[in-house]
Amino acid sequence: MEDKAKLLDQLRIDRSQERAPERGGGGPWLVVAIVVLLVVAAAGAGGWWLGHRAAPGAGSGSGASAADEAGAAAAGGVAAGDAGAGTGEAAEAGTAAASGVGAAQPQSILDASGYVVAQREAAVSAKAMGKVVELDIQEGQAVKAGEVLARLDDTNTRAALDAARAQLGEARATLEAAKVALADAGPIFERTKEERAQAVISAQDFDQARQTFNAAQTDLAVKQRMVDVAAAEVEEAQRNEDDMTVRAPFAGVITVKSAQPGEIVSPMATGGFTRTGIATLVDMDSLEVEVDVSENFINRVHVGMPAVVKLTAYPDWGIPAQVVAIIPTADRSKATVTVRVGFKLKDPRILPEMGARVSFLSASAKQEGAS
Repeated sequence: MEDKAKLLDQLRIDRSQERAPERGGGGPWLVVAIVVLLVVAAAGAGGWWLGHRAAPGAGSGSGASAADEAGAAAAGGVAAGDAGAGTGEAAEAGTAAASGVGAAQPQSILDASGYVVAQREAAVSAKAMGKVVELDIQEGQAVKAGEVLARLDDTNTRAALDAARAQLGEARATLEAAKVALADAGPIFERTKEERAQAVISAQDFDQARQTFNAAQTDLAVKQRMVDVAAAEVEEAQRNEDDMTVRAPFAGVITVKSAQPGEIVSPMATGGFTRTGIATLVDMDSLEVEVDVSENFINRVHVGMPAVVKLTAYPDWGIPAQVVAIIPTADRSKATVTVRVGFKLKDPRILPEMGARVSFLSASAKQEGAS
């Protein structure tokens, strides 16, 4: 406390000089000096108090040492703050460099709107008219190529197939009979030729034997053709029977189920309550975006050009794509040319008939240099 009293004595101020700086007082500089001395005094007093708290009985030397340590700590804190600020700036700069901010990015040179379409889409139907008796598909179901989608009532076609098979069996039986008849007529004809050569039999008997042999040969050929016809009829009946089973022409996803069990379906529109299809099948791997580009800007687009597609349902999702084809014809009424853009990324969120916006990107510097 004695040190504190000495410091206060040193800080005594001539109030008259403060009020009249023009008489030779220190003016503003004196005020600054006073503030500095007060700060130092306060730091010394605090150090002395901390020293006595940490080590009872310590003298003024301990207080001064504590004040020095406190000042050093304060100075170190300022330096550390500056260093931290510098480190933060460096980190932000590194993050920006790593994320590619400021780097040259491909720019959009043309934007166009369109829709997602499937290049492979089929309205699957039966080849013949019939009643649906089995339908085990649902919308959204994935099917493989050749998988059964529906079955029609095949009672008539199965009966026709059985009849055709029976006729084939009959034709084969008659063919065997014709073969036996020819086998019997052959030796008789050979014997009559020898007897005729020896003048044992008359010419009439020889002619009759020859006629019988020739008829057996002809009948065998006819029966063979009848077997061929019956086999063809069986194949036709089998195809009619197979047409009662509707199969997937390619792998895809069912998007529309057009019929229900008990309904009549037909490949042709006949009116009434007859359905013309079983289901709509879409190959999701064939999805593309078709956009109409104005004739004025079609020269900016070329096959293989990079692009980014943003779906209306997912406006913040940029899907990488590229130009697949430019349809070589223009729409006179709209003065546009259709451009097909294919996805480089397959995703189940991409659905047919979705609205989309395509941004055609400029080529990279390497591509521009090469061109």
